[in-house]
Amino acid sequence: MLAAAPAHARSAHARIARMTLPTGTMTGVTVDLDWPAAATEGALRLRADRVDAPDLGYRFTALDWRCVLRRDGWSGWHCDGPAMTRAGTMRLRMDLTDTGMNAMLTRGASSIRVQRGDGRGDATQVDLTAIPIAWLRGLVAKAWPAGQMKSGAGDARLAVTTPGDDLRITGPIALHDVGIDTPDGTIAAQGLDAKLDLDMMLGATDRVALRGRLGGGELLFGTAYFALAGRMGELSIDAEQRGDCCWRIPHFDWRDDGVLQTSGKATFGPDAALRTLQADIRSSDLAGLKAPYLTGWLGAAGLDDLAVRGALDARVDLGEQGLHAVDARVTGVDVDDPKGRFAFHDLEGDVRYSSDVPVESALRWTSGHVYGLDFGASTLPMRSEAGRIAFAQPVDVPMLGGYLRFDHLAVQPAHADAGASAEFGLDVQNLDIGQLAKALGLPAFTGQLSGRIPSAHYASQQLVFDGGLSMALFGGKLDVSALSMERPFGVAPTLSADIAFDDLDLESLTGVLGFGSITGKLDGYLNGLRLVDWQPVAFNAHLRTDKHAGTRQRISQRAVQDLSSVGDSSFAGGLQAKLIGLFDDFAYSAIGIDCRLADEVCEMDGLSARGTNSFTIVEGGGIPWLTVVGINRRVDWPTLVERLVAVGKGDTKPVVN
Repeated sequence: MLAAAPAHARSAHARIARMTLPTGTMTGVTVDLDWPAAATEGALRLRADRVDAPDLGYRFTALDWRCVLRRDGWSGWHCDGPAMTRAGTMRLRMDLTDTGMNAMLTRGASSIRVQRGDGRGDATQVDLTAIPIAWLRGLVAKAWPAGQMKSGAGDARLAVTTPGDDLRITGPIALHDVGIDTPDGTIAAQGLDAKLDLDMMLGATDRVALRGRLGGGELLFGTAYFALAGRMGELSIDAEQRGDCCWRIPHFDWRDDGVLQTSGKATFGPDAALRTLQADIRSSDLAGLKAPYLTGWLGAAGLDDLAVRGALDARVDLGEQGLHAVDARVTGVDVDDPKGRFAFHDLEGDVRYSSDVPVESALRWTSGHVYGLDFGASTLPMRSEAGRIAFAQPVDVPMLGGYLRFDHLAVQPAHADAGASAEFGLDVQNLDIGQLAKALGLPAFTGQLSGRIPSAHYASQQLVFDGGLSMALFGGKLDVSALSMERPFGVAPTLSADIAFDDLDLESLTGVLGFGSITGKLDGYLNGLRLVDWQPVAFNAHLRTDKHAGTRQRISQRAVQDLSSVGDSSFAGGLQAKLIGLFDDFAYSAIGIDCRLADEVCEMDGLSARGTNSFTIVEGGGIPWLTVVGINRRVDWPTLVERLVAVGKGDTKPVVN
């Protein structure tokens, strides 16, 4: 248009519906030129309703560019001036020759430069300098429509070609402090840095290849969280998509300084959700692997403080219906929960799982503990078939002078819409209750713990036991039934159980508890017991002495004192109440106390009611006649616990009315 203008022309005006550029289009274009006669330069004004370069990621509306137009040699033109858009003011410089074009758009430190021709063949060179990462949203959307570019900046030197009907973009990219996410929040990144070589082909089949280094920030992918601050890994990835769906990765490789090496392939669904994955994973330093790569999964399981050491070599095959196969080998692995919930030492061996083909493996350890209960060396022979992994034979685990025998154990990994589950049977034989009490910080109980759990089931973070446990304790018997746990190794674990006891020897029991001295036998139950984070929040306790021929029933002055202190109680008996301090012990006919705990209040009761707010705890059985009466049916649970602790320390005083 300019070359055709007559030499005497002073002005020109043109309206163009659509202009096609090497990297995009302009629509609604108006061009005005004012070139005075005999002048060496003119004023050019170009307006466009819209400028689109979708493959490079920039789009402007209401463009208004004013520049001074000058000749550059015989056939060249140069124009440089401000360009205003609704997004703000920039500066646009353009050089045109009969062989090519050179244009640069700048805003502050950011610039986009486009060069075409001048010996470059069909290639268009695009240089991006310090551009806001949001300017790349169009380019990213070609490969990832759901990706939202939030923050950061980038540099690139890209070659754009159009082989056939395709568009190819190649060249180095540098990204700085990048933040991205998706509308559903399943993928997000913050503070990422990268230096990558890009090779992207867009057409009937889209292909993307990236090679380079990535790290320096945080990355979330589904339930996987990676903390890469201060780390840079080597990335190699190839991806392709036919039509509009769906992306597949025929090859990926990630290497992080010996901490982690992983490679494999993957496919994704229409919503970018992972559909299949085959990966080889190797780490010679599990301690170094934890912080950058495992914190997300461990945190979700309530194990964020877990300490782990050793080496891992694994192959994982995840199918559309869930886990298809695992072949993992561990060497010299120690796992230790600083909260004291569990530990395993010197783990060696392999774990193999297959959803179809039978496979065998074995895992062993030298020692460990669960909630302070030490156990010894054991080997777990395993066999996987029909989508389950199970013990190939019963397994004995030495513990507390006895042993645990797992008759069977089978694990069903998550598949389709069902979560992971497990089922096992357990025999408990001759565990030393003295060692158990010491490990749990309890008084020095004595006896043996034995029992059988025919079957226990774990699913959805809930462990439910069939059968029960029986203890030979204080010359009597204690049975545990209706036992279940929620989040056993997670946050705020919960335990529920019913406990019944029969013919416990009170002299032995009170001696251990430091509760004065009471002789006789005790029956009762603790039903509906519920512990949250190992603290009782609910139960229904019922305690009664049980008369046996030939068994004396006596209660010491100290025990009377302790009972009265704990239960808001008083003595009754007229003159005998005033003389009660003169005797060391007393005969009784019955002792009984109840407590129903709810909302941190114990609803108290005893042998019989003695008015609207009092009840009998100890009924006398001789001279001097002694009766201990509870005078408060509602007792604050924390206060009651403080009193029990004081009783154990001997810090109680008698209450005599």
